[in-house]
Amino acid sequence: MGNLLTYSGLTTKVRAMESRFLTKQQFSELAALSTVGEALDFIKSQPAYADLLAGADSTIHRSDLEKLLILSRYRDFEKLYRFSGPEPRKFLNLYISTFEISLLKRCLRNIAHPEEGASDLSAFQDFFAAHSRLDVAKLTAASTVGELTAALADTPYYSLFSKLEEGEEVSLFDYEMQLDLHHFKWVWKIKDKFTNKDERNTLTQCFGSKLDLLNIQWIYRSKKYYHLEPADIYSLLIPVNYRLKQDEITKLAEAGNLDEFFTILAGTHYGALSRTDLRITPDLEALYEQVMNRIYSMTARKHPYSAAVLNSYFYFKNLEIHRLITAIECIRYGVDPNEILSYIIKDTKGGNGK
Repeated sequence: MGNLLTYSGLTTKVRAMESRFLTKQQFSELAALSTVGEALDFIKSQPAYADLLAGADSTIHRSDLEKLLILSRYRDFEKLYRFSGPEPRKFLNLYISTFEISLLKRCLRNIAHPEEGASDLSAFQDFFAAHSRLDVAKLTAASTVGELTAALADTPYYSLFSKLEEGEEVSLFDYEMQLDLHHFKWVWKIKDKFTNKDERNTLTQCFGSKLDLLNIQWIYRSKKYYHLEPADIYSLLIPVNYRLKQDEITKLAEAGNLDEFFTILAGTHYGALSRTDLRITPDLEALYEQVMNRIYSMTARKHPYSAAVLNSYFYFKNLEIHRLITAIECIRYGVDPNEILSYIIKDTKGGNGK
């Protein structure tokens, strides 16, 4: 009864917000449009984005569009945070780490590619001032990694950045990978501190599956693009196993070629969840979306009066933002509508996969 009282109103609010997600039919209509201007007008007509995109036009740069759409995610977070009591807020606070790492990656890319012009992140200042120890103004002002590290003093990321600075030939990839590993290991550890069994199970199932699938992707990329030896591949992997067994990781990393890799993958727990035969249609992006859509939807249905509904909402919100950005860029470059749809809808069940 306690969980029902805690989450009944919040669940109703989440369901109302979910009703504003674009459907598969709406994404089909978006993909069929001919110009960026038409696409923006279409997105502006959607209640979730009308206010934020009111001043945008067809000349908007990808990074500026991405910022506005991400800001819509932060505003949704604020709405749900204000509506939540202490227990739901404890769960929502897990997402702050995700938002912080996304911000730090943007700052690192600004420093790594100064020729592209620094991305203005001031729109995020109020949000981070309210929920984080990161100072957006200081981080944005940093023009070197050393200055960025100094701006992270008194935050959980200072020691990580300081240690990386001591290394030789440390790349942008190294910083981003270590940030991801920091987040993954932290969430995997803290999930067991939740006293509510449903919330622990939700985090374990959703996050454990995500980590397994990311490890699969990293093994694949290491073999296809970098031709790394198994010992080097192991050093890149997240040190967490959920449904992907250690011997399966070993077999995937030591596969002699990509055909063998996908044959092995087809025999795993995740291969069984795929809607296609990975030996015939090897598509890791589709596998990731199909599996994660299914898990997030299922946990929200199974535990409707728990943090699972919040977890599910932000997963599908992030997925929608990614789809919108991809669709706009494809339209900008004149990609065929059917091809656009194949890029943005990997799960054949529907627009938001639910």
